[in-house]
Amino acid sequence: MKKITALMLCLLMLTGMAVCASASEAELPRNETLYFGGLQWGPIASWNPLGAPNNAMIFEQISRGTRVPVWETLYMYNPLDGALIPLLADGDYQWNDAMTEITVKIKPAAKWSDGTKVTAEDVAYTFEVNAKYMTNQGLQFAPFVAAVEAADESTVVIKSVLADGKSANPLVTLTYLMQPYVLQKAWLLAVEERNGGDAVAVLNDFADDVVGSGPYKPFFSDDTKVVAIRDDNYWGRDASMWGKLPVPKYLAHQIYPDNAAVQVAFAAGEIDVNQQFMPNVQDMWLRDGLPISTYLPEAPYHVSATMPTAWFNMNSHGLDNVAVRKAIALAVDYDSIIANAMTNQSPSFSAVPRSMMNPTDGEQATFDHEAVKHLQWAGLDIEGAKKLLDDAGIVDTDGDGWRELDGKKLEYNACCPQGWTDWMAAMEIVAAAGQAIGIDITTNFPSWEVYQTVFSAANQTEYDIFMFSPDGASPTMPWMRVRQFMSSEFIGADNNWAGNWGNYRNARADEIIAAIPQETDPDALKALYTEAVTIYLTEVPSFSLMYRPSQFHTVNESVWTGYTEAGDGNNIPPQNCLNGYAIADLYNIRLVD
Repeated sequence: MKKITALMLCLLMLTGMAVCASASEAELPRNETLYFGGLQWGPIASWNPLGAPNNAMIFEQISRGTRVPVWETLYMYNPLDGALIPLLADGDYQWNDAMTEITVKIKPAAKWSDGTKVTAEDVAYTFEVNAKYMTNQGLQFAPFVAAVEAADESTVVIKSVLADGKSANPLVTLTYLMQPYVLQKAWLLAVEERNGGDAVAVLNDFADDVVGSGPYKPFFSDDTKVVAIRDDNYWGRDASMWGKLPVPKYLAHQIYPDNAAVQVAFAAGEIDVNQQFMPNVQDMWLRDGLPISTYLPEAPYHVSATMPTAWFNMNSHGLDNVAVRKAIALAVDYDSIIANAMTNQSPSFSAVPRSMMNPTDGEQATFDHEAVKHLQWAGLDIEGAKKLLDDAGIVDTDGDGWRELDGKKLEYNACCPQGWTDWMAAMEIVAAAGQAIGIDITTNFPSWEVYQTVFSAANQTEYDIFMFSPDGASPTMPWMRVRQFMSSEFIGADNNWAGNWGNYRNARADEIIAAIPQETDPDALKALYTEAVTIYLTEVPSFSLMYRPSQFHTVNESVWTGYTEAGDGNNIPPQNCLNGYAIADLYNIRLVD
């Protein structure tokens, strides 16, 4: 499958590996094909789920919901309500009394695409291989998952790394249930054997013989598109799972050169499901009359799961003073950011008052809103910001229009990567807020190549106020985001991609972050989260500028209809019909009459 000639295409029809078409393009029946956009930006590197295959339509193992059309996970994550829904797993998972081990049963009906049974040994060996070759999944889970064992053919035991006799982090252990793929042991052994156990070779194997358990399997790829074909023998037809096959026979993704080309193709009905930010997306149906829609019929149109944030560098003069930090945060015109940078594709901070939680119902339920209401702000409070500074004695003493602290002018740069237009617009508004309250803030937009090396450096002094996003929805949320915002464990860490990029330190916040994963009492857990939010809103080590979807989910209903939408009662997340429980959409859509 690395290179396919026109003659080979017809022959490969017999193996289910390719479409009979010209060498330059694989033509697919439009009424059997669901086309995607905004996921795949170049030819695939492989079909190998162990490596980095650049195969985005079918491959993504992440905490907000792994992509499961070809390979499957034990459970599917639903970020709308935080539920883990059994996929390969048979029923609910079970913690032991000490919460150090999780036991999972495998569905008796679950089978691989070659017809053999999915077993607990497959699950166990997948963990072993990920750890052995230090795949991305191995790197992520090795510090927290000690072992995955097959107790018998259908019983899996997932054991936590222990700290003082307790699970080092039960939330991460729980995430293991829905993030890494379960891979076939026999196929893994074959890959290891043909590559002599060499780690680089194993991870780079093209894997055109890959075996999966999902409803689709590899079909075709070249430099113009990638296609998966439905496995009509898929085990999910069993009554213990979906009870039927997904509707589209083919999943396909044309490879486009840029966002503009994707948007043109989407408007023309050549793409059905589009994962792309499109400014003023509502114009496509309100102005242009196209059969295009989003999950929410009105602004913000999408479900926001993360929150691009401005971080204060505690090493910069004056930003170690809470009055300076909070005054800047109070003065920012967030509604302007949402209107201009996001073209209203984000809820406002009036609609979803700020905390450390994203706007989903599950996260919003984790803390006491009334207890922190007096600390929240919606922005553009210029007079309140000025009074805060005045009361702190941070005033203009030399008449130049700029405030001083300890005799030194307050002046800062506000930074984000060049070309990230929505972030750049947001930082311009932050700078304007500073100017309005007597703090000299100017913008600086380095290239991403430069930016990433600076903001992630230990104790950097080049950027004063700078943007980066915490993680989105996952079973570890909102604990993981609280940790990213305030944990001192990241202070002094070079090449820091984990969190607390401003080097904020608070001993009580550290205690709360350590306690949350161990707490099982719902009331006590809510109290801990409420205290964490209280500290964050009081101390303002950083401030979120907008809410943002982790995925944009926009559909063109020229060919297919019946996609998930808010209020339809299906509770299917708007994640492009592919991630976690969003794959349920493939069983509900239908051709337009």
